[in-house]
Amino acid sequence: MTKVRPAAAASASLWERDKEVAAIERVVDTLCADRSSSGRVHLLRGDAGLGKTALLAETRRIAEARGCTVWSARGGETLRSVPFNVVRQLLQPALLSLHPEEAREYLGDWYDIAGPALGIAEPGESPADPQGVCDGLVAAVTRLARRDWPLVLLVDDAHWADQETLRWLAAFVERLEELSVLVVVARRPTEVKGDSAQHLDTVAEAAGQSVTSLSVLTPEAVAGLTRATLGEHADDPFCREVWAVTGGNPYDTVELLAKVQDRALAPGESSATELRPLNRSARGGGLVTRLEQLGVDATRFAMAAAILGAEITVDQAARLAGMRHEVAVRCAELLRDSRILTAPDAVAVPADDGDLEFVHPLIATAVYDSIPDGLRKAMHGIAAQVVIDAGKGLAAASRHLLQVHADDDEELVEQLREAAREHLAVGAPDAARRCLERALREPPAPDVHPHVLYELGCATLLTSPARTIEHLRTALAMPGLDNAKRVDAVYRLSQALTHNDQLEEAVRTVEAEAARQTTGPARMRLQAVQFMWEGIYAGETTSPGRSQKLSTLAATCAGRDNAERALLILRGFDAMTHGENAEVVVELCDRALVNGRLAPGLGWTDPEWGLELLMMLASSYAYTDRLDRAEALFNEALRAYTTAGWSGGHLAVAHAYLGLGLRRRGRLREAEETLRESLRIAERVGRGLPLYWSAICNLVDTLLARGHTQEAWAISEQYGFAPPYPSTIVLPDPRSVRGRLLLAVGRTQDGINELEEAEKAAAVRGHLNPVMVPWAADLARALITQDPARAARLGSDARRQAERFGTDTAIGEALRCAAALETGQRAVRLAGQAVTYLEASPCQYEHAAARVEYGILSRSASELHRGLTLARSCDADGLADKAQAALDALGAPAVGLVPGQKRR
Repeated sequence: MTKVRPAAAASASLWERDKEVAAIERVVDTLCADRSSSGRVHLLRGDAGLGKTALLAETRRIAEARGCTVWSARGGETLRSVPFNVVRQLLQPALLSLHPEEAREYLGDWYDIAGPALGIAEPGESPADPQGVCDGLVAAVTRLARRDWPLVLLVDDAHWADQETLRWLAAFVERLEELSVLVVVARRPTEVKGDSAQHLDTVAEAAGQSVTSLSVLTPEAVAGLTRATLGEHADDPFCREVWAVTGGNPYDTVELLAKVQDRALAPGESSATELRPLNRSARGGGLVTRLEQLGVDATRFAMAAAILGAEITVDQAARLAGMRHEVAVRCAELLRDSRILTAPDAVAVPADDGDLEFVHPLIATAVYDSIPDGLRKAMHGIAAQVVIDAGKGLAAASRHLLQVHADDDEELVEQLREAAREHLAVGAPDAARRCLERALREPPAPDVHPHVLYELGCATLLTSPARTIEHLRTALAMPGLDNAKRVDAVYRLSQALTHNDQLEEAVRTVEAEAARQTTGPARMRLQAVQFMWEGIYAGETTSPGRSQKLSTLAATCAGRDNAERALLILRGFDAMTHGENAEVVVELCDRALVNGRLAPGLGWTDPEWGLELLMMLASSYAYTDRLDRAEALFNEALRAYTTAGWSGGHLAVAHAYLGLGLRRRGRLREAEETLRESLRIAERVGRGLPLYWSAICNLVDTLLARGHTQEAWAISEQYGFAPPYPSTIVLPDPRSVRGRLLLAVGRTQDGINELEEAEKAAAVRGHLNPVMVPWAADLARALITQDPARAARLGSDARRQAERFGTDTAIGEALRCAAALETGQRAVRLAGQAVTYLEASPCQYEHAAARVEYGILSRSASELHRGLTLARSCDADGLADKAQAALDALGAPAVGLVPGQKRR
């Protein structure tokens, strides 16, 4: 316990903080000890006035004394609506110190994605993906941290940080195992809710036990601080009263003692009764009274400073307060002398362009809250114009525009709409949403109102599908949208309904709007969208005669525009799922391309159609043995989303489908790695969404192919790969994959039941493609002993459907199943035929499995050797073990191992 004055280097706010300072020294020393050590988070938690900022200043002093680079920033109570405010404070000084080309080199591909959010690059024309921007910011700090080791990041008042910064911070601290960086975060324990609270919880989890919870000073510490400030002659009753009236709060104690000095009070028992009134003047109403005593001009200047909140300059505050420059200069000096304003501490937390800041956030809050509501709204309106005139743009001014009085101001509505567009361009949809919601309260003129609702619906599509549904429905119910925008609004509404797992309603919404349209491109687009949603719907309800209608409509299409190309893709996908001839499927898909490539306006990042249509195209190729075309499309999707910085759901789907292509190719280890990345991204977006099912279903399928049954089961249990299934179809069929998984772990009857459910679901939808929905072969094998007659029927039906579909893979797989249902030489002949077909197939794992099974049935060591070699090239460990065991049983010599592979 500190009873004497601390060292001169320490501030008065560090009294009785020896343990806290020692903890900071330990984490800084750990950082500096080894460049390869993992980074860590240290959390300072305490109520207002307990000395968090002082401890951060001490952290800076300690770190810089040990040669660390220190970046710092802080949140502000009135600045929480400013996106990327705090992370810009952190990174801009380091980035702006670089030559522009150096900054581009450090950020690499992330420059155009994260640069606009950081204010060092111009935004693009399209809205930025929020998750991509967040990942870009993580990458930016990661790359700069490797340059500037040892690096310490200080974030003060994190409870007031903007949501976009907190999202980045939560993502960054999860990467600290890879980086030698110390992050010190100071926050109050309350005052946060919603997503911001979740992000701060993530930061707290990363800190673990490295948390300092600050408490008030003891009476002994307050007495020591009092005597150090006023002199050793301060008596005990006076010191006890100082502690009693401040509650041991360090800030209040320092402020009270400063006022005692200002009043020249004798620090004795006779003066103790004057302490309580003096203390009241440090906060709330007492502070306001003290401010008013400084005069009207000083009060107006302080109010203007509170409205500005950050980057407070004398000139801007003067303009906002409506006073001459020389008067403002005098007011600023008076407020500095009264310990209300001070010059920014450029060492502790650099300010961008300000001359002044409040001595403590408690003072700023008290001044801001004291402004009458009507005056505060008016001052925010003037402040917005001040910001705009300073050339900082409408996005920067929007925090003021949000606060002005609603008054049917058409210009304000347009300013808010433009601010929303600027926010979307840098990846801040929540900030855009706030602007557009405020525009609605103005309210907009009747002819503008539906356009604001439309824009609001588009802004919330990625973050809140339910809100999008509400806004777009309201917009569509109002007159004012031209036909092109109306059609687009219906499409986006259907997207939101789909993302909200209301796919049947999405179908009906598009169908109703298509019926309203006359013949032409708009109607054709809506018809295509309806067929698209019906095509991925896993439920029982579709429009009567859907496939025939689609076939008839597609027959009129020559691929003249994207609506026609979309219908050709949808017809091809429908034919593929129904198991029609594969050559017909490929011919339809090829007609949808332009010189073998996606048409302009139909690319992976083009907003008119969305990714679902192109995934249908690529999947149709994947299941018709045109894996080269499928993989080209999947890789193009991955490149497009990565380049555009779309690292949310779109990137998860791209990885999932690339994994599907690799799985079908037989490159199982690569498929597993890709699918694990898809699952990681999908987890970040949210469980239960269709993209999540695509990742987990393909991963389980790939692990089963590799023979990693227990790992597949563990993944299934961990991520909830079980009924109920999503309303959209998932490739491959999840019921079929789960049924195979249950059989593999020995839950035979459960597996049979699941495969029978897959059979029923496929029958309802007419999904007869035996490769896409492969329940029949697994069910037939499972029923060999229980119900051989039914097993034979299933095998025969599967073979007939495979021959109708006509691909080498489908026929070869059907023959494998037929061989498993037979015995003797007939089984051997069928297995040999399966090998012939699958040797011509691009699906190397299935080819390997057929070789091994044929080798076992024919007792052919040469076939087993070939099967084992193929299995190893596919990284199909279970199949390789099976082949090796059969060779061992035949007494055949061991096969040489592939380099780097161990025999198990």
